[in-house]
Amino acid sequence: MKIIETNLPGCAAIEPAVFGDDRGFFFETWNAQRYGEHGLPTAFVQSNVSSSARGVLRGLHYQWPNPQGKLVSVLEGEVYDVAVDIRRGSPTFGQWAAVVLSAENKRQFWIPEGFAHGFAVLSERAVFSYLCTAVYDKVADAGVRWDDPAIGIDWPVSAPLLSAKDEVAPLLSDIAPDRLPVYLA
Repeated sequence: MKIIETNLPGCAAIEPAVFGDDRGFFFETWNAQRYGEHGLPTAFVQSNVSSSARGVLRGLHYQWPNPQGKLVSVLEGEVYDVAVDIRRGSPTFGQWAAVVLSAENKRQFWIPEGFAHGFAVLSERAVFSYLCTAVYDKVADAGVRWDDPAIGIDWPVSAPLLSAKDEVAPLLSDIAPDRLPVYLA
């Protein structure tokens, strides 16, 4: 397994060791010992799968309080996956990192607690997998506007298909400080 650090400390792409031949392939999607040796989580409490069509953009989502860390990957198709540091007091507050995840490249993306997360579907369809460090908490569910100009994400879709919730998500600067995670050095 290979860890690829991003410009956001803590967020990392993970390339698994893939073993394949003309019959197909095999790789580990998670191994507590190996991931723990790299400082990645060793316990998950919820697993989710979503399916989306080309042009769908989901995000930018987070939970506060009761934050979730997410280990994400794509089982079918391809997405442009983004993490945004929204931790008050962080030296990288408002900055983002992106990774292309696909069934072909088999990469994963680790998004720690305190980061907003979103993705845009690049293929006809994408089946997306999330392993979460905390259960979903509807009361803590929150979002940041996907096209917040202060964040400036370079999305590869110009007119994405959004949920009603994502269409009205606030700009980061409009979110009350007590509704944002806090950076712990």
